[in-house]
Amino acid sequence: MLIRILYTLLLALASPFLLFGLYKSKPNKPKFGRRWKEHFGITPKLEATERPIWIHAVSVGESIAAIPLIKALKKHDPAQPILVTTTTSTGAEQIAKLGQLVEHRYMPIDFGFAVKGFLKSTRPKQMLIIETELWPNTLRTVHDSEIPITVVNARLSEKSCKNYAKVQPLFNLLVPCLDKVLCQTESDAERFKRLGVEKNKLFVTGSIKFDIQISEEVKEKGKALRTELGIKRPIWIAASTHKGEDEQMLEAHKKILESHPNALLILVPRHPERFDNVFELCQKLGFEAARRTSRTEVTESTQVYLGDTMGEMLVLMGAADICFMGGSLVGDKVGGHNVLEPAALGVPIINGPSYFNFKEIVDSFVKECGLIIVEDRLTLAKAIIQLIESPEKCIAYHTAGSKIVNMNQGALKNTILEVLN
Repeated sequence: MLIRILYTLLLALASPFLLFGLYKSKPNKPKFGRRWKEHFGITPKLEATERPIWIHAVSVGESIAAIPLIKALKKHDPAQPILVTTTTSTGAEQIAKLGQLVEHRYMPIDFGFAVKGFLKSTRPKQMLIIETELWPNTLRTVHDSEIPITVVNARLSEKSCKNYAKVQPLFNLLVPCLDKVLCQTESDAERFKRLGVEKNKLFVTGSIKFDIQISEEVKEKGKALRTELGIKRPIWIAASTHKGEDEQMLEAHKKILESHPNALLILVPRHPERFDNVFELCQKLGFEAARRTSRTEVTESTQVYLGDTMGEMLVLMGAADICFMGGSLVGDKVGGHNVLEPAALGVPIINGPSYFNFKEIVDSFVKECGLIIVEDRLTLAKAIIQLIESPEKCIAYHTAGSKIVNMNQGALKNTILEVLN
């Protein structure tokens, strides 16, 4: 009890700063508008009268990961209402694309009064948390309301495990509240076990991200974009880049242009508030750049194409010959991003040396020669040039990547069985 009180006091002190970051106006970031009240538990009642399954997906990445699960649950029982919460407005934007399939609300801040207000309005019968978004007061309040809590697609890197271990007394408050933890890998399950989660609560179901299905509509849009950008020119994409990586991508592209002057880089920053700054950086460094949102014609002289839209990553990847996955060349700040999307599209993948958030997945790709690891912008440029000049290598890498994805599918089925059991 004392630990929870101390935690809540610290949260109260920190919350103004957290809320400032959440609500701060940024370019290309959707507004919360009047819905900011939902973060304080002032939540509109749901349209459905039946109690919903509540899925929490904190932001964009978790929201995208939740979509196959949502569709599978609705396929199993079309009448079952589903409520999805996100913390961010960018996550809400992704969920909005599901239309009438779900209802969306913003996640209340981790104060007991806010969570109680939310539960009173929404009356969920079950809570599913995507990956590892664990808040002490939320879990305790939901658990005390006799609502089962399952962590879905749970992952816990060694770095995160060590960080949780530093606040073990606080983590000990979470463990009794969890009914099931559906882990991506045996390593994830072992780390949760080290932190005190009972063995009978741990299940290895695999990563639902392996069950990615690329729709024909997305594939056709990718082909159409490729036609627009240029069929015969080499095109590579730098996906989900972070601050400090964009410069490296552009430096690598300069090197590539020396031997392949018609090459095109599709540059896609991870966060929409950085779109304008990255475009200005392209111009400052002397590149002829075009923005997707401007819809201006892309010519042979266009060197960089800025992917400044949300929710179109698969389309942009589908137009490329090679994909570099961002978040992996900025030291240990980020830990990489999901390499399964380009693999499912059959696009050869290059990754930086930092990928602790997806260690098991990336290691399996490296082991099966389904991915290239580079150390810096120079080795990145070299790897891309080699792939451009060796179509047979591209085929070998995308064949290996596609094989790994196909071999590991089935997690969604396993997850649904545990969720509905």
